[in-house]
Amino acid sequence: MRALYAGLAALQWLLSEHSGREEGAGWGPPRRKKESTHFLRQGREMRSRTTTTMWLVVTAAPRFAFGLTSVALKRGATTMVAERVRVKSVVEAAEVTSLIGREVVVKGWAKTVRAQKALGFLEIHDGSSFGGLQCVFEGEELLTSLKEASTGAAVSVSGEIVEGGGKQKVELKVADFEVIGPCGGDYPLQKKKHSLEFLRTIAHLRPRTNTIGAAARVRSTLAQAVHEFFAARDFAYVHSPVITASDCEGAGEMFRVTTLGGPTLAEAAKDDDFAKDFFSKAAYLTVSGQLSAEAYACALGDVYTFGPTFRAENSQTARHLAEFWMIEPEMAFADIHDAMANAEALVKATIGKVLERNDADIAFFDRFYGDQKLAATLAGIADDKAAFPRIRYADAVQLLQEAIKKDPSQWQFPDVVFGTDLATEHERWLAETHFQNSCVFVYDYPKSIKAFYMRDNDDAEETVAAFDLLAPGVGELVGGSQREERLDVLRQKITDLDLDPDDYWWYLDLRKFGSVPHAGYGLGFERLVMIATNLQNVRDVIPFPRVPGNADF
Repeated sequence: MRALYAGLAALQWLLSEHSGREEGAGWGPPRRKKESTHFLRQGREMRSRTTTTMWLVVTAAPRFAFGLTSVALKRGATTMVAERVRVKSVVEAAEVTSLIGREVVVKGWAKTVRAQKALGFLEIHDGSSFGGLQCVFEGEELLTSLKEASTGAAVSVSGEIVEGGGKQKVELKVADFEVIGPCGGDYPLQKKKHSLEFLRTIAHLRPRTNTIGAAARVRSTLAQAVHEFFAARDFAYVHSPVITASDCEGAGEMFRVTTLGGPTLAEAAKDDDFAKDFFSKAAYLTVSGQLSAEAYACALGDVYTFGPTFRAENSQTARHLAEFWMIEPEMAFADIHDAMANAEALVKATIGKVLERNDADIAFFDRFYGDQKLAATLAGIADDKAAFPRIRYADAVQLLQEAIKKDPSQWQFPDVVFGTDLATEHERWLAETHFQNSCVFVYDYPKSIKAFYMRDNDDAEETVAAFDLLAPGVGELVGGSQREERLDVLRQKITDLDLDPDDYWWYLDLRKFGSVPHAGYGLGFERLVMIATNLQNVRDVIPFPRVPGNADF
């Protein structure tokens, strides 16, 4: 509606210029008769005409069209209206100097506040950008109002963008200032360095810090890039259930979902009989959306899930969470090599988007967490011309054995043989040392250390068509496989692992009714964020980490 009024006002002004008709006597939202000002945007020029009129129509610069509110700024007898903009649209503008002279309003939180005799300064952040916008205060009234603000206060600042001094290309010359939400003196995020461990104790406030705020923006970009990647390849997005009766991994480390309590729960657990429970059977929080995705892949072709998963693993390591997010595509009429190719393309595309959209955040992580090597490592991962190496598990074991033999004391787990479930130090050595900071696929793992649904290879070593993608900084990033599509083989594997075939009746049905070769994988989203930021603890790349002994916030 605002755009309609603006267009009509522009037409009205043109008519008045050429016909002598009084400007403002025609279209616009009704207002009481008063002295008003039209601001008609024409190119980059703001035209101001004071007339007696029945209407007031205001338009803003097109680059600020995404604003949510407007604020009136008084300049003598003239009233100007500024559109709200985000800090990013100013400090990260392609041509910052082209914004000089624009009237804007910015709302956010005060990062720093300095009030001097003649001048005052406030740096405002609104979360849209790594950098903040410096606001300059002049005049007794504005300086007095600035003294009401403190670090952490929510504020609204209106004024004119002017040429900056020093490192600031532009700054905001304040015309109007308001403290929307004061901040108490016990605010824990004062201007000093805080440890990441301390910030985890105030997870509700830590997004306001440079590190966690930047990690949140990178995480957001990666999530959006995931959906863009699959949409561009015609994958259907499937919402898999959070509550399940199936143990996808067969590991038994699942959170139980129940409405029973007290002696009734104890009795049900003792007899493993949950017939009186809400679902009339034992139910759990899912550890994977894969089985559901397989069902839809066998109907829609290519699908993916992207959502929270849960594991009741009593681990306090820097790599594990009880609640985490997984990206899990499934592709019909596909094999292990198709799955590896898709995983490689996904990682390259998402990292590439971060480099494209979050350059300021990546520069910060490179300086303070990446030893000035992060940006180069990410560029190498995103390079479409540099394919990820691929190596069979047996060959990877041989490489590790040769490296460990040189000095076993340097390894926490020096015993590596065929059948060993590789530890993080083994995975990182392969990615960081042997393959020189490159992602690397390891495939054809022993059947004994992989899940029941992975397709058996026809070899004497009893391997399955499974793969892991190992990445610098984290080790395993992706785990995937070609799925076992043969009904008799799958039924026998379920029995061999002491799983109840009745719990998987519908999964077995997929092999009875139009079974096809299919493959997929799971990518740990938090680990992808860790790679992009080089943060070493997974608890720092998820908003509110859930770990053993801690479910605060």
